[in-house]
Parts: sequence; C-alpha cells; structure tokens
Amino acid sequence: MAFGPCRPRSSLLVGLLTLTLAGGLVPTAATAAPRTPGQSTGHAAAPAAPTAGEHWTVDLAVAGGDDVNVRFGAGLLRLADPHPTRRTRPAALGAPVAEGVLLAPARTLTGPANRVRVDLTAEAATGATVGVQVRGWRATGWTEWREAGTGPAVFDRPVTRVQARVLLTTRDAHAAASVRAVRLTADTATTAAPAPTAVRSYRVFATREGEVGGVTANGHTIGARDHFVALPSRRGLSPIGTGDYTVRVCTTSGSRCEYAPVWDVGPWNTRDDYWNPAAVRENWKDLPQGRPEAQAAYQYGYNGGKDQFGRTVLNPAGIDLADGTFWDGLLLTDNAWVDVTYLWTGSGPRGVIGSGPLNIRTGPGTSYPVRGLAATHANVPIQCYVTGQTVAGTYRTTNRWNRLAGGQYVSHAYVSTVYGGTVSRC
Repeated sequence: MAFGPCRPRSSLLVGLLTLTLAGGLVPTAATAAPRTPGQSTGHAAAPAAPTAGEHWTVDLAVAGGDDVNVRFGAGLLRLADPHPTRRTRPAALGAPVAEGVLLAPARTLTGPANRVRVDLTAEAATGATVGVQVRGWRATGWTEWREAGTGPAVFDRPVTRVQARVLLTTRDAHAAASVRAVRLTADTATTAAPAPTAVRSYRVFATREGEVGGVTANGHTIGARDHFVALPSRRGLSPIGTGDYTVRVCTTSGSRCEYAPVWDVGPWNTRDDYWNPAAVRENWKDLPQGRPEAQAAYQYGYNGGKDQFGRTVLNPAGIDLADGTFWDGLLLTDNAWVDVTYLWTGSGPRGVIGSGPLNIRTGPGTSYPVRGLAATHANVPIQCYVTGQTVAGTYRTTNRWNRLAGGQYVSHAYVSTVYGGTVSRC
C-alpha cells in the first residue's frame, strides 16, 4: 500500500441510523430506495395494504450475493462472523470492527413519494450497532443513500422505487447485534422546490488502496489490478456489481482519466460526504464544500489533526483508488492530487459499461490515442454520439461512438444500456 503504516481505513459505520443498547427490543424509524437501471437481487418485500402512505416489510432472509457477512435464523438477522478480520470489514478499514449488510430489493411504489419512514425492531449490546439507510429511484438515476434515524428520509423530488439496506456492526465478538423486523412507509411531504445544480467536481488527494484478497464495503473481493474507488461515506456506495455511484477521476493535467464505480468506504473517515453542501453534509458542516475532513486535519490541524476515530491523520486523502485504477487508468506511480467528478450529482443520459475496462479514446476509432479507461459497471454521462469505426463488441456490432466529457469517446459496442434521457447525434 502506498499510504502511511497507521493510515485508518474506511468503515461501514457510515452515518446510518445506529442504536447502541444494553438490551431490549427497540423500535425506530428508517427508510428505503431502489437499485440502478437493473433490478436488485436478494429478499422479497411483502407489501401491506396502505393506510396512510404505502407500507411494506423487508424480508430479512439472506438470499443474495449482495449481502455481506450476515445470516438469518430463528427470526433474527445477525452477523455471520462477529470477529473483526479483513474479510468481515471493508478492505479500506483498519479499525477492529466486524460489519455486515443486508441489501433489500428495490420496491416499485404504487405512486410517487418523496418521504420514507422505517420502523426498526432491533437489539444491540454495548459496543454493537444496528442501522438502516434508504435511497430512491428517479428518471435520472438513484438518489444518494440517506439515513433514516430519528426522523424520516425526505428526497428533494418524488421517487418511483425505494430500496433499503440494514447494517450491523460490533467491536466485540461477544457483543451481539440482531434485527427482528424492518417496516417501511412511503408517502409525500411538502418540500421546497429543488434548486438546479451542476455536477460536482473537486481536487482531492488520492492514495492506492491495494488490499488484494480483501473484501470491500459492498462485498466485492478485490482482485489484482482491480478497478473501483473508495470514498469516505456510505452515501455514495454502489451495491456490488453496479456503478450506481460512479466517479470520473483524472490526473491534474487531464492527460488520463478513469470512470470507476464506488465500491468501498474510506479513506480515514466513514461519514464524510465532503462533496455535499453543509445543509446536507453529514458531519463537519463547518468545512468548505469539497474539502475532506482528513485534508483539513492533516493540513490545518482541524479536529486536533484526528479522524472520526481519534487517529492521527497521516495524509490528506479524500479518495482511495484500486490498483488497476491507480496504475492502469491514471498511470500513477505514487499518491497524488487528482480531479474527481461525483457523477451521480449531475443529470442527463448515462451509459452503463457492460464490458471493461474499456479504452477511452480521443476520437471515434481504435486508431485514436487512449486517454484512460472506463471500468466495468461504470455509469458514464454521454453528451452525444458520432459515427466512426465499426466495432464488434460484447453487446452489438456498431459504428456508434459515444462522446464523453473533454471530447473523449467510447465505443457503443460495449455499453449494456442507456438511461436518464435520449442521446442525440453530435
């Protein structure tokens, strides 16, 4: 790994509804949301007849490969292995915490809604936590995940599908955490009209994650020269096998870029969605938008120079890059400042890279120079398309080339689907 030896790693303890209890069953509220253009795998949600709003209950049975370190038995969802190891916590995490996640399937609502509440019946001993996050699907894609804590999760505009995920953690293998029931309610609340915003992009310090053989926060086992990134918040964490939350990360010269899905949580912090404005940012609201807490701690002694776990911050990293993204996508040889665009904060047509890493070229043909890569599952914004060299790819044979930001192109032969709008000719 290219970072300091004591560098803390990311955690699934990311801003979810958390309960730390001595015992007893505690009902509480939380929310849910849907998955990327595809359907979620996992557990069936049993609908209930709506009274005030639309109600349904999450089936806690563990059924899909998108669930991480959880098991279900005797009516309870628990950690499958409560012992902290590199396979029971996100690969980017250094703290001794075992974690597990159950991802519920997306539910299609009978009508649009912008508010979701969760009634959670759970039990957690001291040192353990239970939490729930939710997100919603709109025509332009998924909202960020939002915590359903003491109040409901409210989206800035109506959503048509809702998905929830349940998180269990423990710092002590003998401190049990369990969930008995999760019930969701979707309805409509009055909210201010959302202000239009441009896609967000910031310059942050990048480190190489490494950790080959470890498991990411979404359950992906890291391979050699893998292609993904980690951000220090679960709000932009994609379910395994999706690029619902994709970044465009480029060298500061702009000579190389990679589109890569967010599959892990870190570095340093786990509740630092620094790309969001103060009104939305989960923690450290007094910091400028776009400045990671780790950067402020390292450069200016913010928070006493510590991260959220009280560890001394040894570098200003705001993003971790998997080895393939680091070495092959950006051609980096050491940790470096990079320009990151958080693509889900924008809108417009998106193409899902179904077969990658795919070369990004300066023109519509394989004779044009390569300027980077688009990872498998990355959701790339498409500005328009042109005709060029005919390519026989994974999904079709076509002469269509999609133009991305910066006048760069990818062949449509490797794009599995397009959503979020119609792509016009350039």
